[in-house]
Amino acid sequence: MSRRAEAGASLLLPSVLAMAAVVALSNFAVQYPIRQFGLADYLTWGALTYPLVFLVTDLTNRRFGSAETRKVVYVGFAVAVVLSVWLASPRIAFASGAAFLFGQLLDITVFSWLRRQAWWRAPLAGSLIGSALDTALFFSLAFAGDPAMSDPVTYGALTVPLWMGLAFFDFCVKVAMALVLLIPYGALMSRVRPIEAVRG
Repeated sequence: MSRRAEAGASLLLPSVLAMAAVVALSNFAVQYPIRQFGLADYLTWGALTYPLVFLVTDLTNRRFGSAETRKVVYVGFAVAVVLSVWLASPRIAFASGAAFLFGQLLDITVFSWLRRQAWWRAPLAGSLIGSALDTALFFSLAFAGDPAMSDPVTYGALTVPLWMGLAFFDFCVKVAMALVLLIPYGALMSRVRPIEAVRG
């Protein structure tokens, strides 16, 4: 590996480590419903940690661009799957890996389309659209048909398997977190400037 390639890899290392840590923690936490305040039929602990991965992706994309961010996603994907097999189960690791990969790649694409518009549009739209795909893929692949996650639960007049209810409320949290995470994104914009602007 050339010195230039090594320097590039070292610049991306914090993003890779942050991404892998968030995904692995979330894959462990998603197995545990939040039992406080009667939320067991609504949310898992993973719903509160996973949205941070979109912040990592968007800041990396802002700094290095879409091509380098895809490299971070691929490496983060591989590391996260290996860690998730150890922390969770093979099925959850596979579901998480597929959802993570496609959700993050979609986030990168949407962010890149909108990056020249108002500062908040790219991270918000990328996170929301990526989260929708991520949630649908993860919960269907991880829990559909799992007896422990398929007990019927009723929300008002609607009765659905538990995993579907958890998926819906998980997405609601991701929407809220996408809005909240605009605060640190906005605060870090002056520090995490596009690499071309820094060189220029």
